[in-house]
Amino acid sequence: MISFVICFLVLIASYFVYGKVVEKVAGVDENRQTPAYSLQDGVDYMPMSQIKNFLVNFLNIAGLGPIFGAIQGALFGPAAFLWITLGTIFIGCIHDFFSGFMSMRDNGLTMPNIVSKYLGKNTERFLAVLLVLTGILVSATFAKGAADLITNLTNIPIIICIIVIFIYFLIATIFPVDKIIGRIYPVFGALLLIMAVIMTGGVILNPAYSIPEFTTQGLYLSEKSIFPYMFVTIACGAISGFHASQSPIVARCLENEKDARPVFFGSMVVEGLVALCWAGIAMAFFHGQPQLAAIYGAEPSVAVNQMATALVGPVGLVLTIIGVVICPITSGDTALRSARITIADQFHLNHEKIISRIKIAVPLFLVSFGLTFVDFSLIWRYFAWSQLIVATIVLYSATIYLIKTKKHYIIALAPAIFCTLIAFGYILQAPEGLRLPSMTANVISVIATVIVTVIFLKKFR
Repeated sequence: MISFVICFLVLIASYFVYGKVVEKVAGVDENRQTPAYSLQDGVDYMPMSQIKNFLVNFLNIAGLGPIFGAIQGALFGPAAFLWITLGTIFIGCIHDFFSGFMSMRDNGLTMPNIVSKYLGKNTERFLAVLLVLTGILVSATFAKGAADLITNLTNIPIIICIIVIFIYFLIATIFPVDKIIGRIYPVFGALLLIMAVIMTGGVILNPAYSIPEFTTQGLYLSEKSIFPYMFVTIACGAISGFHASQSPIVARCLENEKDARPVFFGSMVVEGLVALCWAGIAMAFFHGQPQLAAIYGAEPSVAVNQMATALVGPVGLVLTIIGVVICPITSGDTALRSARITIADQFHLNHEKIISRIKIAVPLFLVSFGLTFVDFSLIWRYFAWSQLIVATIVLYSATIYLIKTKKHYIIALAPAIFCTLIAFGYILQAPEGLRLPSMTANVISVIATVIVTVIFLKKFR
């Protein structure tokens, strides 16, 4: 377990070391008033404690992402440990911190409005559409995954489960943030962490299982190359643009700017830890590629249930219900909430009255509900790639923000360039993309990334 433990400790250390560096570069000012007080409205803007904001943000960005993505990413072997660790620290944490910090500094605006200041109106419109679509895809994916497991456990028809879930989505999306999200999300966020700890303990204490070491030999075979497929498969456990849609929700509730590091950087570190645990659990439990390959194209919720019940017995059933039913449902409703806020901000709609929020939310719900009948793996792949595009745009915006404030912008530019490379590489060769040969796609990706980088630096630096 040396590889696993080292990665685990490096992730924890990154919060105290690199997190402070990022905080200093951003210029956090604890004496500056936050939007939670200056724009308090009793619906979306209201101060909440640091620990509550942390748990809410963690649950918003986590859900099924670091579980399902990490389990599917385990197909690529212990190389997944490195991507989860380095991706979380140098890409995911930077993305999450600056998406939240820029929103907080700009009166809690949603990401499209912030991006428009740095990359123009056209990029703003494109990002707004992408964020709304991402919110719809997330809610559909998480609702479908939760409903599948409920049906497997209870034999309740899946359509009934989905309808009940979406009724909850509507209630949580239109109610003030402190009525449901601020009260129950901290509890479920804590339970998701406990679930990962207990499951990892079940693997470590059981002599029948062992977490593999990182090695250049004996990696799990796969028809999918590590680049770019692993980097897209493990999304929420390393980098996810979906988080940028969630950041303004919490940015509107921070009591103090100094809360930005624990709430945004810290919750991403914890999500990376959760993803690391689930990747290790899947590698140890299924003992190799054939079983993992079967999971990759199937419903991961079934695999989670199987692992939980086998590793921790009856407790596993409770953990499964919490981790793969309750938590993704809570992430699904905040995905739709962020889509509702984004639409309201884009069209300058007043959504203080509940009827106004319902008018915006219902069309979103109908589209998302329809997508639950589409193949899960297909939705997940499109979601993973679309969120990568969102993350790339946000990172370029953060770079310009740092350039304009005369800060060390390389901490945002480097991950932006890497995400650009992954995005090009994936869409050029993926089955749902252009299906080019991998070598051709990779060469084109490098050339395209260099061109984008040169144009960006020439225009903005």
